[in-house]
Amino acid sequence: MKIRVVSSKEEIPTIGNEEIVHMAFRPSNKDIFTLVKTCPDLKGIHIPTSYISTISKSTLMFLEMQNITLMEGDVWGHRKDINEYYEIKPQIIDRIEELKKEGKSKEEIISELGKETRLGKDLIGFLV
Repeated sequence: MKIRVVSSKEEIPTIGNEEIVHMAFRPSNKDIFTLVKTCPDLKGIHIPTSYISTISKSTLMFLEMQNITLMEGDVWGHRKDINEYYEIKPQIIDRIEELKKEGKSKEEIISELGKETRLGKDLIGFLV
């Protein structure tokens, strides 16, 4: 699974139709609305922890109405100059399936994978 990394508001209109986007800058309400308009199949927006509190309640309500999940976290070790996508390794998806087969709850899976990977709890929960 790939997450498109967006570094600036100028980049939003140029991206294709993505399902998950990581915004590496502090997005305004307008930036989020533009992103949703640009990507009609958008399922999730991933934002760094320090920026999440700046998202307005009206934008949160808009995202909820659009069935778009807002996730908190970072993409550790990613270099945008090398690749515009952050890739979640297939082994992580396989591990989620393995834990599900073991009968683990969503919370247990999030806790275990949080220890095993550097992915944020919101992103792991979204993947589960």
